[in-house]
Amino acid sequence: MADTQKPLLIKRYASRRLYNTETSDYVTLEDIARFIREGREVQIIDLKSGDDLTRQYLLQIVAEHESRGENVLPLAVLTDLVRSYTSGVNSVVPQFLAMSFDMLQQNQAKMMENFSTLPIAQVPGFDAMRKQQEAFMKTMMSGWGAAPQPEAAQPDDLADIKRQLAELQSKLSKL
Repeated sequence: MADTQKPLLIKRYASRRLYNTETSDYVTLEDIARFIREGREVQIIDLKSGDDLTRQYLLQIVAEHESRGENVLPLAVLTDLVRSYTSGVNSVVPQFLAMSFDMLQQNQAKMMENFSTLPIAQVPGFDAMRKQQEAFMKTMMSGWGAAPQPEAAQPDDLADIKRQLAELQSKLSKL
């Protein structure tokens, strides 16, 4: 069994073919994406120069998925990424993205643990998460005009709904 703690070493030959050193066969970008989805770390090295090409190939995988219409990154995020490269100052974007993805993964793992045993409303931190989501959506919607808010039912509306429900129950009982 392969040691899944160390990265899977992929060597890129001069012909640009990618070689899996564990299984001694050639792989495609889609194979590499599958390894990563399965939780495996991957390191891609140029055989001739020894350069680490992992970042370049991971970006290529993302670009191919985006070009197929599998839009994961909103246009605004892509635009901000480009801006962070063109600004002369060291950007906090890479650290922010890394921390955000770490938090997302940690929260997903906690949620999956709790889903098996608890109703959703009793999941620890659910209320805080709901409030964060509301604040996030409020921030995202600012500048787009006011987001439509559902109107609270008025006492007269509630009485009318109860009356209509009683009428429907009466009709159903006669049938």
